[in-house]
Amino acid sequence: MPLIEAKSLDGDPHHLVEDVAITLGMLLKEALGDKKGIKRYGSFLLPMDEALALSVIDLSNRAFCKLDAEFEQEKTSDFEVVLLAHFFYSLAQNLGATVHIKVLDGVDVHHIIEAIFKSFARALRIACEIDDKNANNVPSTKGIL
Repeated sequence: MPLIEAKSLDGDPHHLVEDVAITLGMLLKEALGDKKGIKRYGSFLLPMDEALALSVIDLSNRAFCKLDAEFEQEKTSDFEVVLLAHFFYSLAQNLGATVHIKVLDGVDVHHIIEAIFKSFARALRIACEIDDKNANNVPSTKGIL
């Protein structure tokens, strides 16, 4: 499994999280190419113990991100919770995706964040899958994404 190694040059976790999200978004966009044959849409509802998160993605080339989650703690381990929304915003901007993430339940901040990331990854995988019925088409009425 690929591993991302990143180091902040200025010691600011905000920049580190932002740069990782930007890089991931750019790489994913490049990997998708013209998006011919992909399903385009993906959603996944994921339970993680007491937490429950829903992620919905449209690989539309229209960047938008809404993260609907409330956290009572400012940190979990060494991760500043406020950076979570910025990560997904930066990723969506650079991927060219519409992303909606909603936390439906949860108490443990670690479980909530893990459910968010895992539901997002599963939704993204579904959106990137090849649609056998339309393998030679771009999934858009305009013919481009």
